[in-house]
Amino acid sequence: MNNYTNQAQGESRKISIFLACFAIALLTGCSAIDTVGDSVSGITDYFRGGEDNADPPSILVESTPELKIEVLWKESVGVGADEKSLKLLPAIGNGKVLAADREGRVQARSLTTGKLIWETKTEINFSGGPGLGRDSVILGSSNAEVLALNSETGAVLWKSAVSSEVLSVPVVANGIVVVRTTDGSVIALDEKTGGKRWNYERSVPALSIRGTGSPLIAEANVIGGYDNGKLMALRLADGKYVWETTVAIPKGRSEIERLVDLDVDPIEINGVIYVASYQGGIAAISELDGDVLWRNEAISSHSGLTHDFRYLYLSDSESHVWQLDQRNGASLWKQKELHQRRLTAPAVYENYVVVGDFEGYVHWLSITDGRQLGRVQITDSAIDAQPVVLDNTVYVYAKDGTLAALKIK
Repeated sequence: MNNYTNQAQGESRKISIFLACFAIALLTGCSAIDTVGDSVSGITDYFRGGEDNADPPSILVESTPELKIEVLWKESVGVGADEKSLKLLPAIGNGKVLAADREGRVQARSLTTGKLIWETKTEINFSGGPGLGRDSVILGSSNAEVLALNSETGAVLWKSAVSSEVLSVPVVANGIVVVRTTDGSVIALDEKTGGKRWNYERSVPALSIRGTGSPLIAEANVIGGYDNGKLMALRLADGKYVWETTVAIPKGRSEIERLVDLDVDPIEINGVIYVASYQGGIAAISELDGDVLWRNEAISSHSGLTHDFRYLYLSDSESHVWQLDQRNGASLWKQKELHQRRLTAPAVYENYVVVGDFEGYVHWLSITDGRQLGRVQITDSAIDAQPVVLDNTVYVYAKDGTLAALKIK
């Protein structure tokens, strides 16, 4: 074998090792990466010398809208997520909408006018929240901290250290704050004092998508999905193991093909837990014992899902919006006209499904067949937080800190 062949094989091995290591670094530690596709296409294009061959986002086509949408008010919450991939969402409680930004600002605003009720400025790099307790607002940070504020005044109540970055929204029930951290831990804190109640640790795979789903508290259990495709239930009172089930089964030859992260927040309806996974399908799980009731493996999602009285709605990894039957997971319609527009998880109310996209548009779809009914652009920055609906008003929060209230005229 000549020197040229040896050198070529050596360079090939180096590139393969670099690709694997760089992909792992991007997927597990880089806050700017939103999806696996964003990571892999850029890496491979660099070595091949070509352009990005990923599917381009659909161009919005001008048409006569069936709905007219009014922007009731629009305000700024600092820098928002500062264009990073974080879990900063709008939250509604006690007649206020609350939102936080990356640089430590938390605001409470009037639902009807957007007028500022209170603002608290901290020096904490928020990454997840806010979650709402009985009288508290809870947020997590990239610096492994959890902060509690008074929901009426914004005054700091306590700050507690946890094991690593919090990339999910804290949840509160029965005086207990539950947070998920990026090192695989589930941590319970006292809502009044911030003292640690219990901690459950679980290892994280070397290769995973950045992010964690927010825990779900159902009955007396804390339920959450993990990066290995499993769903687990822990007892809320003391963190004791209750059950575990496999939701997503890895397939494929490469590590990237076998990614099956459960980064989507699970939801519960009448004793059934529904959860979607990246490359592993969507499943219905018995809340009582973790039995898999059905599984639809045709769908991959890392954004989230929602529901009404009979159906499930979700945005998949290609930004197609689905309506599924809660009873068996069968698809009833699929909206593909917003392909690759990096849609948020849907919000649903009355006869509408609402999603935001990467250019700051908010789209209304028909609950009947998924057709586009109308849209409005509130900013030119991406919206990745799931819209929140209250009293037929839709509240959206964009990555640049734009917080807006929208309503059909």
